[in-house]
This record gives sequence, structure tokens and C-alpha cells, in this order.
Amino acid sequence: MSLRLCWLYISTVGSSASQFHHVHVHEAPLGLCARPRDRRRLCTRKAASFTALRGTRHRAAAKAECASTRAMECASKGLSLKEELTCAICCDLFTEPVMLGCMHHFCKACISTYWKGLRGRVSCPQCRQEFSSHQLHTNYLVAGLVDKVRACSSINYQKDLQKQLKDSLHTHLSHKETYMGMLQSCKGKTDAVKAAGVELQGWLQGEFQTLHQILYEEEAAMLKQLRTEQEAMLEVLDQHLESLKEAVTEVERNIHILQQTRNIVEQSLLIEIPEMNLRPFVLVGKGPEIDLNSFTGKYKGPLQYMIWRKMFKLLKPGPAPLTFDEETAHRSLSFSRNHTCVVESETMLPYECSPKRFGQCINVLGAQYFQAGCHYWEVEVGNKFKWDLGVALDSVNRQARVKLCPENGYWTLRLRNKNEYSAGTQPWTSVSVVTPPRCIGIFLDFVERRVSFYNADSMLLLYSFSNGPQGKALPFFSTCLSDQGQKAQQLKLVHFPLGPL
Repeated sequence: MSLRLCWLYISTVGSSASQFHHVHVHEAPLGLCARPRDRRRLCTRKAASFTALRGTRHRAAAKAECASTRAMECASKGLSLKEELTCAICCDLFTEPVMLGCMHHFCKACISTYWKGLRGRVSCPQCRQEFSSHQLHTNYLVAGLVDKVRACSSINYQKDLQKQLKDSLHTHLSHKETYMGMLQSCKGKTDAVKAAGVELQGWLQGEFQTLHQILYEEEAAMLKQLRTEQEAMLEVLDQHLESLKEAVTEVERNIHILQQTRNIVEQSLLIEIPEMNLRPFVLVGKGPEIDLNSFTGKYKGPLQYMIWRKMFKLLKPGPAPLTFDEETAHRSLSFSRNHTCVVESETMLPYECSPKRFGQCINVLGAQYFQAGCHYWEVEVGNKFKWDLGVALDSVNRQARVKLCPENGYWTLRLRNKNEYSAGTQPWTSVSVVTPPRCIGIFLDFVERRVSFYNADSMLLLYSFSNGPQGKALPFFSTCLSDQGQKAQQLKLVHFPLGPL
């Protein structure tokens, strides 16, 4: 009795494993059967065995084809490359990978061993395509990929891959945190602009009620200007908000992709980080600078006077008729008879020594002081190349040379070199001036602690302090030392009315 060995290849989907089932068919020569009935039974068993063998082969081929299809689907879904480089016979990474004429790959040793067990023409264990020869084609590209996969199987490589993803995720989370902070800041600015706009509208309407009969059109124009500027600022802020929202959306999308990729890396082995189509970070600036002091100060100045002088007697505040206090003046300053003009003298004047007098700097205070309410005055500066104007506390040290800043009791605006304007802050704040003013308006508001400076020729705001004085304060003036060769020019206090209204 002879033994026939039939190899059946069945592909197991999911683990890429393959099993070989040995089907033993025992044959007895028909001549050895004594009885016809026994010979018929034997033939029946042989037929059933070969029928089962053929059915098993068909099922194995179907399963192999299904496995191949599923493998392609897995590859298209970006699953582990290791699975694609695993031999279907030994269930391990290819060793000397060879390609058959049907394009399927196996280990050279595995396919050679498999073919040795076949009788007749050799075939592919997966697709069952038969071949007339034992010709094998070495695939060096697949061999190179297998070497890379083996190299990537090291723990150090995996740790490095995880570190790259972790660092990238941390960077994106950091950017998101930054954008969220900027978003909150921008929303805060938006709320502040809206609140300031509401407050200013009420204040403007209250001021206009006293002039309503004559100045109705001016009121409407002013409110329109306010709304336009507020809308312009809100539009800029809204655009910045949209940019921040877009930036947050993009970074959240990238974070989601990174987290998905990280999960894939944890579950499978990759040669390199797959293409993730990460979008670049949206470049978002720090956000528009909203100067609420300038925005508020522009409308909270001496509004009634800014509109015009038609109702001079009702102006609140009206221009204060100031005079210089000669007792506080430096000894190099001389005054007009009515104490409304001051100019630098070529020689020291014989003033009496007094603790009220400035001893180091060429300064002088106004004769009038203020402690409450709102006050406004104007100083004609003409074409002077330099000067300092503003407000000083009555308690300032008049014998020392100090910087004119709020920390030392001064709120001032200054001019140097004919066109360099700056506010007395720590450090100096440069002030942009389009048209050099010939007359400076100064507004002092004790209620809101505001000191504002205007180009009195056009009533445009130049600068506004929001931390104004508390307590007794006086107008402050400094002619400054004239440069060598320059003729000293005077400062003049403006008194109203200048003519018939």
C-alpha cells in the first residue's frame, strides 16, 4: 500500500499565519482485494478522499485570495509594514525574499521546501497559479525594506520615535495654550472697548444737553465719529479674534492627527512617521494695540470748548485765565507786567531767595492752584525749539534736578530739537505729531485723575495720562535753556475771549 502526501495551504487572516495540513490517502492495489464488494468500498473511500482533498484545496485557495485582499486593505489603511513583509509560509519576516511570476513573495527557503513536497507542476501557495519551472526572482527592494524593519524593531528606535511624536505634540499643545491666552486677552480688549464706548456715549450726550439747541448737529456728528472709531477698533479686534480662532482650529486638527498617529505607532511598527498632512501654524501677531487712554481722552477733553466758542460763558470748563507765579520762578526768568508772558533772561535777576523758588532748573509754576473738578488752560509756544509744560504737585522738591515724571510729582509734555515730542514717563514716551502746534491745551480732571495735552490749534489729542495728581496741583512751565546762538523766545498764557463771539 502506497502513501500519497498532499500539501494544502490555508491562509489565516488577521495573524498572516499559514498552516500546512497533511492529508494521508492510503491506497491498496485493487488486485489485492479478494471480493468485488471490498474493491467497491475501497474505490468509494478513494473517491471521497480525493473529493475532500479537492474541496480543501479550493477552500484554501479562496482563503488565500481573501487574505491577500484583506492584506491590501490593511496596507491601504496604513497598518504595520511588518505584516506586509511577513512570509505566508513561515509567518516571519522574509529571509532572502523571492518573487514568483504571480507577484507573490516568499522566503527562498520556504518556497523551495514547499515545492519539494509537490508532485507535478509547482504552484503559488496563495493564488494557486502554476508554473512550468522553478524559477525564482530575488527582490532586492523588499530585502532592503526587511532590513530596515528589522533595524526599526530595536527599543531605542521606538523610544526615539515616541519622543519625536511627544515633542511635536507638546509643541502643538504649547501653541494652543498661547493662542487661547491671546484669545482671552483679545476678548478682554473687546469688552473694554465696548464698555468705554457705552460710557463715552452717555458722557457725550450729557455734555451736549447744555448746548442742544445750538449744537445739535455737532452732537450728531461727534457721536457718529465715536461710533465709527469704535467700530473700526472692534473690526480690527474681530479680525484678530477670527485669526486666533482659526489658529486654534488648525492646531487642534494637528493635535488630533498627532494623537491618532501616536496611537498607531503604539499598536504597530513603523519605519518612519507616516505622512500626516500637518498644516503649518497660523501666524498670529500679538494683537492690535488698543489705546483706551487716547480713545477716551479724545472725547473726555474740554468738549464744549472743542466744539467752538459760541457759548463761551457756559463752557464747563472754560479756559482758565492763568498767570505766572514769580515767587516760584528760577532767577533767569523774566515776566511781562501782567505775568502772562515769560522769557529766558541773559543774566540772573535779583529775586529774593525762597523755598518756593526753583533753584536748579529754569521752571516756574502758575499762580493759581487746583484741588478738585476739571480745568483747562492754553499756552502759546510759538516757534520755540524746546519747552516743558504740564502739571506739578505743590509738594515737589524745587531745589533738586529731577526727571519730570509722575513718580516725582510731574505730568508733562516736552519738545526737544524743534520736532521731538515726548511725554514725561519712565522711560520717555515718544509722541507722534503731524502738525507742530503753536498753542498747547492742557486739561486737568481730578475726578478721573486725567491730564491730557491737545494741539489747541486743531484740538487733536497729543497725549493723556490716566494716573493724574491727587491733592493740590499747579500748572507747570519750563522755557528750557536756549542753545548757543539761538534767541530766547517766550511762553505766553492765552486768555479768552480773543474777540467778539
